[in-house]
Amino acid sequence: MTPTEMPASSLIASSLPPSNLIVIPCLNEAAHIGALLGQLRPAAERLGARIVVADGGSTDGTLAIVQAVAAKDPRVVLLHNPKRIQSAALNLAVASFGDGAEYLIRIDAHGGYPDDYCDRLVEEALATGADSVVVSMLTSGTGAVQKAVAAAQNSKLGTGGSKHRHLSAGEWVDHGHHALMRISAFRAVGGYDETFSHNEDAEFDHRLRLAGYRIWMSGRTQMVYYPRSSLKSLYFQYLGYGRGRAKNVLKHRVMPKVRQMIPLLVFPVVLLAPFSLVYVLAALPFLVWSMVCIFYGLVTAIRRRDMALALVGVSAMVMHLGWSMGFWLQLLEPRPQTQHGVA
Repeated sequence: MTPTEMPASSLIASSLPPSNLIVIPCLNEAAHIGALLGQLRPAAERLGARIVVADGGSTDGTLAIVQAVAAKDPRVVLLHNPKRIQSAALNLAVASFGDGAEYLIRIDAHGGYPDDYCDRLVEEALATGADSVVVSMLTSGTGAVQKAVAAAQNSKLGTGGSKHRHLSAGEWVDHGHHALMRISAFRAVGGYDETFSHNEDAEFDHRLRLAGYRIWMSGRTQMVYYPRSSLKSLYFQYLGYGRGRAKNVLKHRVMPKVRQMIPLLVFPVVLLAPFSLVYVLAALPFLVWSMVCIFYGLVTAIRRRDMALALVGVSAMVMHLGWSMGFWLQLLEPRPQTQHGVA
């Protein structure tokens, strides 16, 4: 008998934490999902949790791996996510299995986690009374490009000093990498906005804070993110991030932060550069930006004695351009009108 099936008196007597829902949005993660489930199953047993793998239509063998694990462990459930995106996966999992669970724990299929990750999240939620516990996200890579991308994403040049990109001692914040949420709070604000394929977490946190709920950044645990291994895929990832941030700005009429406004200049700077054929100074902003990034990469490579990290500056440039271009494209995209002609 699991904790959620026990009488209330038994739960109190056993001093177990509240039951939980661990959700893994997933798409083509055959290389990682088996090991991840093996790591999470002991935590699910300790916390009286159900693990839901919300799959967006994998074709690489992911489904067979999850089904094989689920056949051996009733705590593991495979849920088909026809909308494919992560925001829809989390909403569907909570709607299907959230009743009776206190906390939702969000796990990225392509991330790395300490064995006690879920335990620490629940402990901090109980200790602080937080409605959401977010974590620091440290980036790590193996190949030359991935290592350079990781270094760029861990740097102020790449992320502008975002709090959740660095270790925290534990503090109240406006936003962070999503890890745990109180299901009652998640439902109260309507869950994730499924029109967001990117930046759905920041948009959700904005509504969560407006509703009076509190977000705590963990000082006791963190996750490791493994970035894109090609500059092309990195560009398209940040193109999506930029679009998501612009949608957030448009929806809530909020000004971007200073660290976000500076990269916004990159796309205009790139567009301006070709006019140097007519007016030579038109290329100056582009040259300054590219030289700063490339110099940063060279200094990083020398300091760490790893010349592969010279690509850090190039990676940062790809991130800046993708984010800036995505933001402007979304901002300038024609918006659907109502019958009264108001967007």
